[in-house]
Formats: sequence, structure tokens, C-alpha cells
Amino acid sequence: MKNPLENLHSTLLMGFGLAVIAVLILHVGQIGEHAFWAFIFRWIHVLAGILWIGLLYYFNFVQTPSMPKIPDDQKPAISKVIAPSALFFFRWSAAATVLFGLITALMNGYLVEALTFQSPFVTIGIGMWLALIMAANVWFVIWPNQKKVLGIVQADADAKKKAGRLGMLASRTNTMLSIPMLYCMVGMQNVG
Repeated sequence: MKNPLENLHSTLLMGFGLAVIAVLILHVGQIGEHAFWAFIFRWIHVLAGILWIGLLYYFNFVQTPSMPKIPDDQKPAISKVIAPSALFFFRWSAAATVLFGLITALMNGYLVEALTFQSPFVTIGIGMWLALIMAANVWFVIWPNQKKVLGIVQADADAKKKAGRLGMLASRTNTMLSIPMLYCMVGMQNVG
């Protein structure tokens, strides 16, 4: 029998299974309560956010700086196999992070107040707006340009080069914005 950790889907299933066991041990009496479901949506928001920002950092700290070091005959492995898969999870984790973040804010009663920078939700509001800008950047700048670079959308060599630069700059913008965004998300509990 193969080790289930050799398969990503099995690994994820076991992880969620262990989370369910933790819930049953720690919170079984709270499952029907609003606060429990607000927590679950926050947890999903954090999981999606880790995937999103983890991939953002992978692209900016690993893949982009490494591309010039890869021999030309090996680059198709990145552009045809790794990048499309990573970009799939990148854009959908961005969407999930935003969706579950908005649900979390709504369930905790501060969605409108945060988005309109009302006290005491200014810090989380700034974080939310930064995340919304970043997600829009993913879907409306990075992804359309990466489709050209990867050959998913037809583009000549000049258009691909321009798209690559624009996509990289948009990704670097998101890396820059992620630092204050994460500060605001984590700092809300301390600074209001």
C-alpha cells in the first residue's frame, strides 16, 4: 500500500479530517452557534490567504529571479507545466481569500464599517481595501498578461515581452502591498 502522503489530495483530505476531529473534540457543543461559523469562515479565509500570499511570494522570491538562470531548453517546463498550475491556484485563492474575508467581516458585524473606515475598524478596513486592490490586480492585470506570456492567448513577441514586464510589475506591486495588508489584518486586534 502506498503512503497516502505521496498524494496531495490524500494529504489534504487527511488534514481536513484531522481538523474535523479537532472540531469535534474541542468545539462540538458550539457547532450550531453563530460565533463558531464566523470562526470557521475566518479559518477558511486564513487558509486561502496563506495559499494566495505563499504563491505570490513563490513567484517573486523564487520563480521570477530564477528564470534567467534556467537554460532556454528547460524553460518550457516552467511556462507549460508549473506556471499555469501555480497561476490557477494563485488567482482562485485570491478570490477565495477575498470572498471568505468579506463573509467573515459580515458575520462579525463590521463589513460596512471597515470598508468605510469607521472607528474602530480603520485598521482592518485599510487591510481589506489593500486586499481588494491586490485581488483586482491578480484578475485584471496579472492574469490577462500572463495568458499572453504563457501562450494561452495569442500575442507576438513584442506583446509577450510587454505583457511579461507588466505582469511582473503588477506582481511586485502586490508583493509590496502585501506587507502593509498583512500588518493591518493581524494588527486589528491591537490597534483598532
